[in-house]
Amino acid sequence: MHDDLEQRKSQHLDLVQRSEVEPEGSDPLFDCVKLVHRALPELALDGVDLSTELCGRPLKAPLMVTGMTGGTERAGQINRDLAALAQEAGIAFGVGSMRILLDQPELLPTFAVQSRPPLLFANLGAQQLVQRGTDAALKLVDLIKADGIAIHLNAAQELVQEGGDRDFRGQIDAIARLVPQANVIVKETGCGISPAVVADLWDAGVRALDVSGQGGTSWPRVEQLRAKTPESRALGGLLSDWGIPAAACIAAAREASPQMQIVGSGGIRSGLDAARAIALGADVAGFALPIVRAHQQGGVAAARETLRGSIAALKAAFLLCGARNAVALRASRPVILEPLKTWIEGLAE
Repeated sequence: MHDDLEQRKSQHLDLVQRSEVEPEGSDPLFDCVKLVHRALPELALDGVDLSTELCGRPLKAPLMVTGMTGGTERAGQINRDLAALAQEAGIAFGVGSMRILLDQPELLPTFAVQSRPPLLFANLGAQQLVQRGTDAALKLVDLIKADGIAIHLNAAQELVQEGGDRDFRGQIDAIARLVPQANVIVKETGCGISPAVVADLWDAGVRALDVSGQGGTSWPRVEQLRAKTPESRALGGLLSDWGIPAAACIAAAREASPQMQIVGSGGIRSGLDAARAIALGADVAGFALPIVRAHQQGGVAAARETLRGSIAALKAAFLLCGARNAVALRASRPVILEPLKTWIEGLAE
């Protein structure tokens, strides 16, 4: 039996403000991606085109505020404010897990954003999709008038969470049943998606995924910090840096499935990291922690400054590589250093 979801969501918001949720041993390996400087870019900054498309919707910049929260009034304010900023910037936005709404529909205002980003995603866990069925997922999409739904994978977090799920069977079949009926993006929650799973998802009809690799917020660490038993604390410590580094996930996923749309997330902390993710093969770079922390520390103004700074740095990186758009940036062929090179080669075997 799960513990009180509303209390847990509130605790999560407090815990992600702490530096411990990004373990020292965890590294997304974006520093191993060296973009090649072009001293003669032959471009004007205004000529750099950041626009892209994700899941059939146009975006002004290849960024997504990935789903993180909901279920409490504080979370609702975060969702409303950040969705408004996503609309303002023309980028994608996702709310956090909406499972709580299936049992407590009165909490809808904490997810129902008033702004309309160009691409808005609802969110449900894969095991809840198995347990509650396709109709439940479609209901969540309808409740917030979303453009689609993110189905999240979080086995490592659940194993550390006291009372969390322990049975992860049936997820791929449940996703395959949902795909024909909704715009679906399958996302991990900080442990990454391997090439074999990319292939399984493609065979199931999935055409967009968020690799959410290791190197950013560690949800096993978050659960360790709130654990009450020695067993959960010990397991959370062991699994705090579990997973595939985000940069390796992106490159390996692109190699495994050239046609899959990829959101590259996990440890993206700047516009430069976003450029590195795109150079590796991501269509869109996803992030949550930097903008949520900025919002909690300085309100909407600070969150807006963080987002604008990320977009400015992303655009600057494009220009300094002589890349007019994302296609040109990928063609610039970044230099890959160790240990990322070995990770990519190992995942390709």
